[in-house]
Amino acid sequence: MTTLTTRRFATRAELDTALAERLAGFVVDSAGASPAVMLSGGTTPLPAYRTLGARKITPAAQLQVLFSDDRYVPATSPASNYHQSQPLLEALALPARNVLRVRTELPLAAAAADYAARLGTLLTRSAGVGLGLLGLGADGHTASLFGAADLERARGQLAIAVQRPDGMSGVSVTPKFLAQVRELLFVVAGAGKEDAIRRLMAQDLGLTAWAAVQECSAVTLWVQQD
Repeated sequence: MTTLTTRRFATRAELDTALAERLAGFVVDSAGASPAVMLSGGTTPLPAYRTLGARKITPAAQLQVLFSDDRYVPATSPASNYHQSQPLLEALALPARNVLRVRTELPLAAAAADYAARLGTLLTRSAGVGLGLLGLGADGHTASLFGAADLERARGQLAIAVQRPDGMSGVSVTPKFLAQVRELLFVVAGAGKEDAIRRLMAQDLGLTAWAAVQECSAVTLWVQQD
């Protein structure tokens, strides 16, 4: 049974600061058993990424960075989660081989298969993912898993191609992959998410985000609500 621990923040600034410090501590000190971090997209983590991007950071030599999902757009597009994370990636200055992005220059199905294969290699050759961030949409989605159909197609897979409700395509990690993340952290802020937050805290299996983490033993929610 998956357990959920919740930490509330009175202000958005407090949440942003806490996330920046948690990421900074991990990327510098990840010399332990699971030296990879999964970044999430959306607007919520961007202030923390920018804060770290303004610092001088010396990451652990074996650190690897990957993404919970990305839209099927060029890597230079403002809609790309990879592009949005550039302030942090530039500060880390990791070798290209240590940054696992969705190769959207490939056809969509091939991009998903390629990402799944590289995630599999990461899990096989390294000690896995030590810290993973997830967002929560107002519609209850997380990563690019938007409903029961996505969860069903994800069975047995590490990454899948998805058709997003906004008309865009994307590639997302799956519940099978999320189960391999040692510390899984939902980071949630923003207006209009009250119902999704309530349902997540109630551990409602009808909520896609909660259903997606049922293979995980424990997850944490960091939330700020006005």
